Amino acid sequence: MERRSVVHGITALVFFGVLWLGATASFAQDLPYTEGSVWSVSMIRVKPGMDEVYFRDVLPLRKQIYEEAKKQGLVISSHTLRGSASGRDDYDVMFLVEFKNWAALDGIEAKFRAIESKLIGSEDKQVQLMTKRADVRDIVGSKMMQELITK
Repeated sequence: MERRSVVHGITALVFFGVLWLGATASFAQDLPYTEGSVWSVSMIRVKPGMDEVYFRDVLPLRKQIYEEAKKQGLVISSHTLRGSASGRDDYDVMFLVEFKNWAALDGIEAKFRAIESKLIGSEDKQVQLMTKRADVRDIVGSKMMQELITK
């Protein structure tokens, strides 16, 4: 008799497990969106009066780096947005970099280091450049976000 109840218990467990998996799969299909590309978002506050200095220094090099990254298939696109800050702690520049998906980020750091070494030069030169930028801007924050495409 005990063996029969164990078999019934296992059968019930398997049955409800299959129902749960089916419900989960059907719920996932009912989402009102599909997952799109992944975006790196950097929010920058340029120090007062330093806009032109910062952009003259940053934009041409960013363009070279991201054009090379695009050629290598590392990124889909790169955008720069500029606007007014809504307060002292807000950003006024946003850099957006679009990647195909989360998997595209695997090993990305080493790949970008290679591009930067090629375009900028030695690590010392890269550190000098970053130090110079720190004098004219503050990084307010950065995020990785995935685009949701409404069905």
